[in-house]
Amino acid sequence: MISQPSRHCTVELQALPSRIGQVRRIVSAQLRYWHLDPLIDQAALGVTELLTNVHRHAEPDKVCTVEIELLLDHLTVSVHDHDPRLPQLRDADPFATCGRGLAMVAAVSENWGVRPLGDAGKTVWFTLSAPSPAVALPSYPWCGAIAKTPARSAVVG
Repeated sequence: MISQPSRHCTVELQALPSRIGQVRRIVSAQLRYWHLDPLIDQAALGVTELLTNVHRHAEPDKVCTVEIELLLDHLTVSVHDHDPRLPQLRDADPFATCGRGLAMVAAVSENWGVRPLGDAGKTVWFTLSAPSPAVALPSYPWCGAIAKTPARSAVVG
């Protein structure tokens, strides 16, 4: 599904490694289009970590929805998946190769959280302060361009 109101972008996808990179590029392009270049690195890191969590942990499938929304002076990035299990912020072992995703999201964002949706899954989100003045332009044409099909399908749009 594609939604493109003036300050809103939604992408539905399977959280596969190749798709995670595509969504990171879409988020970066959208923020450039909105003249929010200072937020690109933080938003790209945060969305990558949230999508990686879906790829690694979500059951029964890897289908999820990424939403970015600019409201006044805050950017909210959220990822909804169908797994009702809630993520947990943990202290990772210093030599562990994983387990730091939510800690990184917490470190780069102003705020973050989880909205449980019962049997419908959950939404994990984070916010970033937008530099003033935030110019809210229409969504970039690539927003919403990734389909839910396997990774071999191309970006449309």
